Amino acid sequence: MRETTASFAKVEETIVLEELSRSRVKRMNVDKFRTLGLVRSYIDKHEYETALFWADKVVTISGGDLTDEYWYIQCLYVSGQYRRAADYITHKNLQEYKTFRYLAAKCLASIKRWEDALDMLEEADNPNKTISSILGVSASSKMEETVENLPLKNTASSTALLKGQVYEALQNMVQASDWYKQALTLDVHNYEAFELLVRHQMLTAKEERDLLEALPFKVQCTNEETEVLKALYETILKKYDKPSDSSLPEVLAPLKDNRDVLTNKAERLYYNCDFPGCYKLTSSILEDDPWHIGCLQVHIATMVELQKSNDLYYLAHKLVDCQPSLAISWYAVGCYYYLIKKYEAARKFLSKATLIDKLFGPSWLAFGHAFAAEGEHDQASAAYFTAAKFMRGCHLPLLYSGLEYALMKNFELAEKLLDEALIIAPSDPFVLHEMGFINFQNGDLEIALKYMTEALTAVQEQRKGPIPTKWEPLLNNLGHVHRKLKKFEEAIDFHRQALVLCPKSQSTLSSIGYCYVLMGEFSQAIEYFHKALGSGGNDTFTSTILSHTLELFIGETSPCQGLPDDQSLDVDSVVKEGTLLAEKSAMSSGVEMDLSDYD
Repeated sequence: MRETTASFAKVEETIVLEELSRSRVKRMNVDKFRTLGLVRSYIDKHEYETALFWADKVVTISGGDLTDEYWYIQCLYVSGQYRRAADYITHKNLQEYKTFRYLAAKCLASIKRWEDALDMLEEADNPNKTISSILGVSASSKMEETVENLPLKNTASSTALLKGQVYEALQNMVQASDWYKQALTLDVHNYEAFELLVRHQMLTAKEERDLLEALPFKVQCTNEETEVLKALYETILKKYDKPSDSSLPEVLAPLKDNRDVLTNKAERLYYNCDFPGCYKLTSSILEDDPWHIGCLQVHIATMVELQKSNDLYYLAHKLVDCQPSLAISWYAVGCYYYLIKKYEAARKFLSKATLIDKLFGPSWLAFGHAFAAEGEHDQASAAYFTAAKFMRGCHLPLLYSGLEYALMKNFELAEKLLDEALIIAPSDPFVLHEMGFINFQNGDLEIALKYMTEALTAVQEQRKGPIPTKWEPLLNNLGHVHRKLKKFEEAIDFHRQALVLCPKSQSTLSSIGYCYVLMGEFSQAIEYFHKALGSGGNDTFTSTILSHTLELFIGETSPCQGLPDDQSLDVDSVVKEGTLLAEKSAMSSGVEMDLSDYD
């Protein structure tokens, strides 16, 4: 009996030793793979299939070690096998770990299963489904200890960012912006959250600045890091709510040649209407990096302003050939057709850009412009309202919608929309100018003068030299308002300032001549009317008023003595006959206000 017991003990010892030996072999082999870093090295080489092959073998040998599981799932993700990765996580019940839950949601979002991704992310917020309740306290404690060894840690900010992206895809912009702000608060270095808030126009300019002031820079960064990071973010904030200084803060001097920083500067130049300076800067950036998306967007818009159709054609062709999956490629094509006035083709390609990326605001705005250019005001307004839905913090859709309603003579609704735009961007000279135009049409001349003067002041504050040519209609319209107020000298002064910007403008020359008619200085008026006809060809208003002015001038200097007074011409009758049918807003079409002075 004793011999039998001893025999059994010996067999049991042999089995244990064999198991230990096999265990050592497994550990040795796994450690060997890990020491060589096969999986990570092939990921770094972008040989994802090879990395996946070895990751799968390591997981099998190790019996499902969490670190090995993590690298296996990473290999699935980088090789584009998102569905397989998500299903593997749920099959293995790994979603109980925060890290794996985040990876599963990321995979689901990559295949646009937004609701499933949101459910996966919100499992963490469900108090009835926790690791402790499912696996018990001891198991939970062990799992949380193990998860600390995973390479991916501190996913709270990334999870908040992903939630924001999911909500944005579901068109819940309020929730999306809240989660982006939460992501940024959890990690002030999370640039993507900040960039999405700004690029997708989720906040007004004031809200952006308030957010920047509220971020816990001092808690998460050193003093030096705080200064640099805050200055970098400030260069990204909204640039078109008012003209602003384009100079770089001193703390960012080491980054003065950085392409992102230069692109932000180019945007400020664009919204300051310094289009030549902007084009020069964007061209230099694209020489170094031809595919810089942020710079391309500004560059395309600048080429439209400068009427560079040939350059835009070449750029659009190159983008479509090399990057056909990007919205900006088709946006460039649409802008080209818009520039050469083929508006139907422009709408076709701009619509394609909105289908590729429905959150790409510039495509929606340009889509509306292509309708507006052909007088299709209802369709243009619909496009602008769609843009306003996706660009909650941007005043431009409201501004353009207001212009369309003004063109349809619905000044009441136009004024309401412009009031909303003014709330978002109270210092934008474009909005102020249009508010002045609406009040001019309503006969509120003093209010119109107030708004237009504020617009001119906003333009001049950031410029030491002459204002850009873009603002020539504003100067002319100030002249029209002063003329209606019988301030003829001031009116002529503003028209002459406009003439400096556009020396051969027929409407400006006619406006000056018209003011001289009202002042009774017919000789000066005739001179300017002749200049107007010489610079722009035949014009009904100028020809008509010139004929009557010549009659007035001849009557005033008649060589025949004793001509009865009742045969003299009445200036008021001339004024009433001279009309210029100018119904469009100055900033939307470049046509100034009606020159008629009678009510």
